[in-house]
Amino acid sequence: MDAGARRGPSGDLYVSVDVAPHPFFRRDGRDLHVTVPIAVHEAAFGTKVDVPTLGDPVRLRIPPGTSSGQQFRVRGYGVKPTLSDGREPGDLVVEVQIALPPVTDERSRELLREFGRLNDVNVRQHLFE
Repeated sequence: MDAGARRGPSGDLYVSVDVAPHPFFRRDGRDLHVTVPIAVHEAAFGTKVDVPTLGDPVRLRIPPGTSSGQQFRVRGYGVKPTLSDGREPGDLVVEVQIALPPVTDERSRELLREFGRLNDVNVRQHLFE
């Protein structure tokens, strides 16, 4: 160890690190959160999507009937522990948001109208009871 300033005792070094916000990950402790858009037909029928991680993407199975806002946990793909703490890595929490594509043609509009007629359900009913 070297002596401190003016031959004083050696001291402690304090380092402050600011982490800039990531364009699409949010951090909560060791867990990372990411929002992934899926199309309405993917939510209805299920699909597999590639989800970004801090490394290579991971493939996530979205089950049929998934609602917008539903979350899926991918274990071990969050923030890695430091060498000294020995804890497990965090998780990646994936929230899916249903994104509607632009409806630009009359055939698509008619199909959506027919879908609404065939599935005449008040999806907001449970919110106000």
